[in-house]
Amino acid sequence: MSSSNVIEHRLKQLETHLEQENPILLNAVQSFRKLDLVARRMRLLGNNESYATQIPWWPLISVLGTFSAGKSTFINDCLGEKLQRSGNQAVDDHFTIICYSNQQESHTLPGVALDSDPRFPFYKISAEIEKVSAGEGSRIDAYLQLKTCGSERLRGKIIIDSPGFDADAQRTSTLRITDHIIDLSDLVLVFFDSRHPEPGAMRDTLNHLVDKTIHRPDSGKFLYILNQLDTTAREDNPEEVVAAWQRALGERGLTAGRFFTIFSKSASNPIEDPALRDRFEKKRDTDLAEIHARMQQVEVERAYRIVGSLEKTARDIEEKAVPALLELIQTWRRRILIGDALLLACCLLLYGYLNSNLLQAVWHWLNQSPLRLLLGVLGAWLTWLGLHFGVRKLAARSLHTMARRLASEHGIRGNLTAAFLANTAPWRSIFSKKPRGWARRDRRRIAEVLEDTDRYVQDLNDSFTNPSGRPSMGFEAGVTTPEPLVTNSEE
Repeated sequence: MSSSNVIEHRLKQLETHLEQENPILLNAVQSFRKLDLVARRMRLLGNNESYATQIPWWPLISVLGTFSAGKSTFINDCLGEKLQRSGNQAVDDHFTIICYSNQQESHTLPGVALDSDPRFPFYKISAEIEKVSAGEGSRIDAYLQLKTCGSERLRGKIIIDSPGFDADAQRTSTLRITDHIIDLSDLVLVFFDSRHPEPGAMRDTLNHLVDKTIHRPDSGKFLYILNQLDTTAREDNPEEVVAAWQRALGERGLTAGRFFTIFSKSASNPIEDPALRDRFEKKRDTDLAEIHARMQQVEVERAYRIVGSLEKTARDIEEKAVPALLELIQTWRRRILIGDALLLACCLLLYGYLNSNLLQAVWHWLNQSPLRLLLGVLGAWLTWLGLHFGVRKLAARSLHTMARRLASEHGIRGNLTAAFLANTAPWRSIFSKKPRGWARRDRRRIAEVLEDTDRYVQDLNDSFTNPSGRPSMGFEAGVTTPEPLVTNSEE
């Protein structure tokens, strides 16, 4: 099966999953197809790529923090079974993607199962790891694993358990994967360990998960959780522990948002004082109920995230990729003209240094017949063309670094370097005013997608709201849930 057929097969699988679960998102797949057509014409995408496979279509909940912060115990409590190992030391140095399966027996699959399957949020993540840590991309199994779970509480969503920030020696790669998780997740639970009231041990977490997230447009998806609060019950004033963490977060700019304090019902330390135990348990139950309510909302948030990603991708092509290509083409054109001018100057200097008698002899020989003159002119023209196209090629190569820098600075999704090189083909004029593949019909497709996203948002709003109170015949979101993503019968 060719690469393009593989992508088409994957998209049809996705459409089959969404047909009953969420028709609005099924329509969004069609809009992604329109963007793929534009991007492939521009060479931002290859024939074996699709923007629809670059985002997760399933609700994602990520659990981040340092080791021993109680992440795995929290996940086990949520699932109602002991799936993840837990302990006071680093017990797992993998990012574990936990997915529903209709089989009761849990299976652990290697990282390549995630790296090679576009339905999951780590499709081709090995290439991203390779960019920041040479040689580490081939060790994807050392970073990722996929676990299946038959808990009905997991149906319709994916949970990602992370290793502790200070439990992995490959810090750069770990942080790169963490950034990837944060960008894709619908809900991010950031765990702190109340047994370490001095926030020094959490420096990486505070810097990476607070400093870099409080100004994000989606900062509302972060919940900051002080776990294992029961260990402070014997303190004279446990509220000081909470206040210390709140000050630490406030110093990094986190002055708003919810800060939860919880402890595990199954792994808690006994609190002997009945009044104190009652106070701690009430606070825990209230916060856990709010956390679980947010976890149940991820299917709703997922739908808006995907529509938002569709709109962002369309706008990025028009407002980032096209201007970046124009900047590259203009720089390329300028370097070619400078190169041609230098070549012409060199030719004139060479002419000045040549012996006049030799030039007269050559000219005399050419004038002896029209054919010789024609061949001489043609030879000179072909020589000039060869030099000119050599300059074109060198100028294009010199801009590879600039293309990568622009793609990184603007967060352009797609291969900007390949799109630029498509504009430097020998048959394209250096004076072309628009990038290859960016014609009127392509701009029209982008406009159609942007109109589609507005309609999708309105449809989603109609699904979840009804200000008039009148009966609605529209799609009721969340009534059905997706089929399992992982079973032994799947390919």
